[in-house]
Amino acid sequence: MDIVIPSAGSLGLFVVAALALLVVPGPAVLYIVARSVAQGRRAGFVSDLGIHSATLVHVAAASLGLSALLASSAIAFSIVKYAGAAYLIWIGLRKIFSREDNPDVDVALKPRSHARLFREGFVVNLLNPKTALFFLAFLPQFVEVGRGHVAMQIAVLGIVFTLLGLVSDGCYAFAAGTLGDRLRHSRAYLRFERYVSGVVFIGLGVTAAFAGNHRK
Repeated sequence: MDIVIPSAGSLGLFVVAALALLVVPGPAVLYIVARSVAQGRRAGFVSDLGIHSATLVHVAAASLGLSALLASSAIAFSIVKYAGAAYLIWIGLRKIFSREDNPDVDVALKPRSHARLFREGFVVNLLNPKTALFFLAFLPQFVEVGRGHVAMQIAVLGIVFTLLGLVSDGCYAFAAGTLGDRLRHSRAYLRFERYVSGVVFIGLGVTAAFAGNHRK
């Protein structure tokens, strides 16, 4: 079977959008930072692997579910696609206008074995419904239905996102030993992060909605 991927333009836009999202710290990054500060960089890298192993499960579920949806109705797929863009905008607005949120991640964590770190990272991300919703909203924006094999396109995009996430979160794990504790407790940083991440999500949702009008 031929491997079908989105066009170079869509794939390039996806990489830019994914990197914009990944560089903004979220709960998973703060968890990795906390583990890195508590047990060192290797613990952060192991947690990173656990989290993104679970990401692949969400990608597979999104790939199969969205492909089945398209097979049943192209209109339904389009509805999900634009609803996803609206969801991304809503996340951004909520991030900006919600009260300052300071994730409760305590760096004074008890030491864990590497196997347990991997397992905990995997379970935390696997059971996070927001992760599943995010992929259902994010990945369809870059699928080109006319190219066929929607499931394969979504799988490719998801794998690219996972690899980018491994690298970006690995960089946070590497740096956490010196900067993580200070950043996590900086109120100014948390305010800055909230506005930046909100603008990124809104921009992505708006761009995806308009780009979808021209994608065949």
